[in-house]
Amino acid sequence: MSVLHDTLRRYVDDRTVPGAVGLVARGRDVDVVAVGAVDVEGSAPMERDSIFRIASITKPVTAAAVLMLVEEGRIALDTPVGDWLPELAEPSVVRTPGAAVGDVVAADRPITVEDLLTSRTGWGFPQDFSLPAVQALFAVQKDGRALQDWPDADTWLGLLARVPMLHQPGEAWLYGTSSDLQGILVARVSGRTLPEFLAERIFEPLGMRDTGFAVPEAQRHRFTSFYTPAPDGTPTLADPPDGDWTRVPRFHSGGGGLVSTADDYLAFARMLLNGGEGDGGRRLLTPNSVARMTTDHLTAAQRAAVPLFLEGQGWGYGGQVDVSRADPWNVPGRYGWVGGTGTTAHLVPATGTVTILLTQVGMVSPTPTPLMRDFWRSTAAG
Repeated sequence: MSVLHDTLRRYVDDRTVPGAVGLVARGRDVDVVAVGAVDVEGSAPMERDSIFRIASITKPVTAAAVLMLVEEGRIALDTPVGDWLPELAEPSVVRTPGAAVGDVVAADRPITVEDLLTSRTGWGFPQDFSLPAVQALFAVQKDGRALQDWPDADTWLGLLARVPMLHQPGEAWLYGTSSDLQGILVARVSGRTLPEFLAERIFEPLGMRDTGFAVPEAQRHRFTSFYTPAPDGTPTLADPPDGDWTRVPRFHSGGGGLVSTADDYLAFARMLLNGGEGDGGRRLLTPNSVARMTTDHLTAAQRAAVPLFLEGQGWGYGGQVDVSRADPWNVPGRYGWVGGTGTTAHLVPATGTVTILLTQVGMVSPTPTPLMRDFWRSTAAG
């Protein structure tokens, strides 16, 4: 048995997770390990093509969609988002991060498309969740793993516009909100819904047949149950296969709304590794766009301000970019992210490596789980 198999098996055997799918691709050599079951009852074995809620590893896909519109000249990186999201044309900013939500000043410049891509809009989650403006944001930016509770995008955007920004545009990296704004931007600029745009422009060209915002009934037997950990770590059912993902929600989350499989996500990652060209030879992005997407855009101070999320690493468009070898798996230039449902996906342009981990037990904090870290360690060693 491989190191990867033994690593995943250990977490199934101690009941941290009911099952897992781990994938490592080095060039055309692909190793996939599926262990455990699709649920705690063991009703069916986990398979390579099992379908998971992938949560925040949706973010790179949405960023790629924005860049497609940039390449078409529909928008530019310096376009004020207020041109397309007029609700955000005149945002207010709290006078200091710790100020009351009513103590505000006007934004000193418009929010741009690139601010959205680099997660520096002024809305989002910082290191300190107790700040008044962050508490106000929690009322709007709810748990992205329960999207059926969210209103439609237009309503949500109106609610967000009433929340003052924590920082001026471009000043600080903040987690989460920017990717959902990207999804709304894609829909308004393209004149298509986000599910339609992603299906037509990314999923179909790349052969990502099982990726979308809901699971069709015919494929639901492959869909894993989703759990959250109880205080003692025991997985507690949060959503069964016939639950929330049986229908597309009102809110199409660019930050975390997709379901997918290991092989589907590999197709997307390979497109990025290949400079924007899919396996079938169809070009989705230019090499320049992919390079911008997978390059760190933050200052050292911006990286250092949010160790809870970035752990000292950087951020490109829609995903983290490693800038230092803090751990064995941190390779400068490594790009990807983690999902709150227990998922991770990364690619290393320098080596042509892709690593994907899909589990069905949610995270309890932004800090990567021991299973994630052991997965990264085992794949770095391989």
